[in-house]
Formats: sequence, C-alpha cells, structure tokens
Amino acid sequence: MADLLSLKESVLVYLDRSGGLRKLAEHSKAYTDPQLTEAVFRFHISVNPSDVLEVDPLLGDCVLHDPLKATQLFQSVCFLAIKTLSLVEKIQTESQVHVILKLTSLPPFPEYTLDLSSHHCSFGLMRPVCMEGLVLALTRVTKYTQGARFLCEDEDCPCSGGFQHIRVHAPGATESATVRNDFSCMNCGSQLKEDAKFRVLGDKQLVELIHVKALDVLTGHQQSSHRYQSVTVFLRDELCNAMRMGRLYRVIGIPALVHQWPNITWSIEANNIQPWEPAPKDFPKINASFQQLLRDTAASPWWFSAILTHCFGLHVAPPGLYNTLKLSLLLSLVQSRANTEDTFHNLDVLAITTETLILSRLMMLSLSLSCRGVRHQPSGEMFASLSRDEHGAGTANIHAGSSLLATGGICMLGDLNSYKKDKLDSIQSVLENRTASVFIRGKKYGEDADEHVSFPVQCSFWAYTDTSCRSARADSLVLGTAEIGPISTQLADAFGLVVQCKDMVGEQTPIAQTVHSLQQALQLGKPQYPSQWKFSTQDYQELITLAQSLQVETSPAAEKIIQGYYMAIRRIRSQSQGVNMSVASVKLLISLAEAHCKLCLRTVVKEEDAVIAVLLCENSVTLRHGASALLIPPDAVFPCDLGAVDGLHKRDTALDEFHQNILRFIYAFAPGSKMYITEE
Repeated sequence: MADLLSLKESVLVYLDRSGGLRKLAEHSKAYTDPQLTEAVFRFHISVNPSDVLEVDPLLGDCVLHDPLKATQLFQSVCFLAIKTLSLVEKIQTESQVHVILKLTSLPPFPEYTLDLSSHHCSFGLMRPVCMEGLVLALTRVTKYTQGARFLCEDEDCPCSGGFQHIRVHAPGATESATVRNDFSCMNCGSQLKEDAKFRVLGDKQLVELIHVKALDVLTGHQQSSHRYQSVTVFLRDELCNAMRMGRLYRVIGIPALVHQWPNITWSIEANNIQPWEPAPKDFPKINASFQQLLRDTAASPWWFSAILTHCFGLHVAPPGLYNTLKLSLLLSLVQSRANTEDTFHNLDVLAITTETLILSRLMMLSLSLSCRGVRHQPSGEMFASLSRDEHGAGTANIHAGSSLLATGGICMLGDLNSYKKDKLDSIQSVLENRTASVFIRGKKYGEDADEHVSFPVQCSFWAYTDTSCRSARADSLVLGTAEIGPISTQLADAFGLVVQCKDMVGEQTPIAQTVHSLQQALQLGKPQYPSQWKFSTQDYQELITLAQSLQVETSPAAEKIIQGYYMAIRRIRSQSQGVNMSVASVKLLISLAEAHCKLCLRTVVKEEDAVIAVLLCENSVTLRHGASALLIPPDAVFPCDLGAVDGLHKRDTALDEFHQNILRFIYAFAPGSKMYITEE
C-alpha cells in the first residue's frame, strides 16, 4: 500500500511539472455542458518516459513495462484532481475517468524496437514498442464501443443505480470484452444489464503495416527468397485517418494477442504515430571523380549533365544512343523523393521506340536508382483494390496498388501496348487528375450507402510504346508528328514529356546495338568504351541522392524564358492547331528546369536550365501535334557526338543558337515580351 501511494505521489509530481494538471483542467471544460449525458469521460495524458524516469524510476519502469497498471495509477490521480478541484460535477466514481496515456517516445534500445522484417508472434507482457513501416492497406473508419454503463438487475442492490459498473476499451480487447450480456455484479452476484443510452462510441480503423524493404521485391531486381509479413495496426479515435497508403510511419503501440476461438490474432494497438523517413547511411556526397568533373566543366553550364548522360547505362546501350531518354530519366529521378510531405513535382516520361527490350533495360537500370521504385505488372493492380476485412470489422479493406506503393518515387508501367483499353483510360484519368478512386458498394461491406474513396497519386510514371504496332490514326497524321503506336494522343498528352528514341545514331541504331551486345558477350568484364570519365552505378546513386536534397530557387532570367515561351506557344498552337496548352505545361517546364539545375548540383536555376526545359517540351509537343513556328530539330538537346571535348563545344554552340531562336520566338509571339527579356 505504501508503494502504491508513493507511485501516485510521483504521478502527481509529474503531472504538475509537465503541465498535465493544467491540460486536465482545460479538457474538463468540454464536459461541463449540462446537456451532455455520458457515463465515461475521456482524457489524454501526454507522457514522456524519460521525464517520468527522472521523477521516479519505479513509475518509469511501470509506464514502459506495465502500461495497464500505469494507466490505473494516472486514472486514480486524475479522478482525485477532478474531485478536489471540482472540475466535472458529473463524475461520481473513478471508473468514469477513462485515461489514455499518449507516449511521446520510447528509449532508443533494441528491447523497445519491433523489427517488422524479423518479428514473430509470441506471448508476453503487453508493453509498448516502436516500429517503422509502410502502409500497405487500410479500412474505412467504423465504430466501436469506447465505454458502457451497466446496472445490477437486483433493485435492492446499491449497484442498480449510479456508476459503479463501467467498462471501457483496453488495448488489444475485442468488442465483446467491453459489451456483453453475461457480466455479474461485484456486490451481489446478480446479472448486469447495459444502460444503452449511456454507451459511448468511438472511431476505429485498421491499417496493414509492412517493412519498407518489401518494396525491393517490386522493383524486379530482388532475387532473394525472403518473405515479408504485414502487421495489423488498430487506430482509434483521433488517430483515425492519420495514415495514408504508400507512406512511411513510426508507430508506438502495444502488441496484443486476441483469442477468437479457434483462432488467435496478433495485432498492434497504436498509441502514437509520426511520419518517418529512413535516415541515409551517410550524409549525401559525391565521390572524387564527380568533384573533379565539376571543376573541369565549370566553364559551361551544360557540360556536366551532358557527360553524366553520355556515361550512363553504357553496359545497356552504346554511347550516343538514347541520350535524350537517359537525360529525361535522370531528371525524373532527381525530382522524386519518397515520403516527402511537400508538393510532389511529378515528371512523367513516355518513350516512343521500335526497340522495347533496350528501353526496358534502361528504365530498369534507372528504376534501381530511385528512392522508391515499383515495376508494375499488367496482371497486378495499379491503383487500389478491395477485399473484406478479416478482423471482425466487416468493412472494406483497401489495398494499395503499384502507383500508391510508389508514392514519392517512380512507377514503371512498361509497354503500354500490353494494356487493354479500359486500363489505358484509367491511366489517362490518373495522369490528368493525379487521384485514384475506388468504388465501395455499401450492401456488400455492411454500409447503408455506396461510397467513392479517392487517394492522391504522388509518383512519376515511366512507360514506352512500340511504334511497330501501327495505329488507326496513321492516315490522318499532322505534318511533323510522330507515330506513337496504338495509344491515343490524349494519353500521350497526359504524360507530359514524350521522347522519341532515335537520337544522333539514327538509322544505325540496330547495327550499333548489335555490335554493342556482341562485344559484351565476347569481352565480358572489359571496358568497351575507353574514356577519361568512368562512373559506377553506386556513384550515380550517391549523386542523385545529393541532387534530390538540394533546395533551388529560380532566377528572374529563367522565369522570363519559361513564362515567355509558355505565352508564345499557347497563342500560336491554339490559333493554328487548336491545341490547348494547359497550366500543366508551365509546371512541366518549371519541373524540368529545376531538375536540370539539381542534376548539375546548383541551387539557382539559370537561363541555360530553362533552355533545356524548353527544348525538351517543344520536342515533346511536336511529336504529338506537329511543328510550330519554333523550328527545333528532334535531336536538339544532343545534336552531336559527345565522345570528345570537341563534341561538347559543338553542342554548346548549337544550344546557344537554339537559345537565341527561343528568344526571337518569344519576341514574335508573346505580347509584351520585349519589356521583360533583354536581347542577347
């Protein structure tokens, strides 16, 4: 008894020092409304275990290893404080005070960490643990019983009135543990019956959490035999809707084994939730080779990204081939960042080719560099699917598809020719609206009304189409447009950046690729293209990680070029071709310019970055809708071979000329452009 009294004194000291008593008084004001008729009054108490340990080590040990006992201690102290200070007159018994201890953190030791990649279900004490994982699926919010009042059926018993018999939900308990018809009176042993008008309902949601390494299997590179098991997390009341599919979270919760004969289910009762992002193993940095390259290319704002593109993926395709596509993929990678809460600047890429195998390999190589990459299989679910919940809630369980699992990263769709028309229509809708919706039939999942649930899609999509599959619109092509296979122009427009994979090699592409493949087979492990620039896949991974972390700002000169080009191209294409250039075009221009700036490891977007963005966008629109007054050749970004320094100088000369052509185009077709652009 003395120890119990000492623990309660420590609870009072902690509440006084941490401001818990003041928050208790503020929270009690919500229950002073005379019209409220409740039997249970819920209070949140924030608890920092480290601070509790400083006040009383025994109390801290109780909070960390026996949370049910700790809750009872705080409940008793809170009840005494409420009665002493006359905070809520309706509270008559201690059992009416429902205290929820919200743990702000746990000690950073293995004993308090649950690893989702190696955990096993076991019997033990229900103590809080911390875990990190990815949201794989979630249910709709349903109701559960927070608390209920019971009365003794014997009218002569003192418990036939009042609030002596109150039952509240405990972590890990089922609904039947709170509300049942076979409870007995502790005073006389008679049967208890519930006073239904005093029942208190709360919100409940179930979430499936899985280790983030499980996504490695979805990239297509994972060859191990490991299997990952998801864990069910119960969210209650204010924690409902606090988690989103495809996001990473750190969860503090209490494991619970629930017996539902003949099965035993293992789950986690969430106590606190925080967004989480894995810390990098090392601070992002680049190796000595890239540092030297930065110094060597300081004279030109275009050289660094050109050499990066030229040297990327040389074991897949020979140098000079698919340079525009490789640059587009690198720019898309730079703009992706998993689990970011900021606005996601998606950069979708659609490649047009007759050689799908090489493009698939290039995209797979690039996907391995992504912070989060998912290779979608045509037989799988792309957005969201439904199943019935298996934990007794009876509601719909919504599973994340490939695009939601790739949140903040890349979703590779592969060959669009392998998709049926309804799937292509769904892809186009998501690309245009950046949301995916699922239809839930109310009758099937225990609800009165049907419901459409929408989820934001925050990832970039990569795809390619085989132009050897002729489309029905080939006879009505506009002059200057390219054959884009069986997909519609509207779907190509939705991607934003469309790249035709010819580049400078032109008609020699099949021969060059054949020679490259034969040399690889005959000279395994030997460098085929001796060069002073040699970078490994790991080097590119570190470079992209560093580029993603950069915060950039756009210079006024770059803003003027982007704005002027958009105004000019919108006017000329709407008048001559009837093409509506939407605001998405401006977002694409800004995203490309910022990505090129980051790829060059700069923090200020220059005019030269805007020029690359304009050239890529203009070529993309030309492929779909024909040429405009801004006559840009298809290989404008890489007009010559980059195998030597002379090629880089020639490219700079060509890009400078394109720069001047862009300015003249803006002067001619953008009203007022001379007021904000100075002719060079």
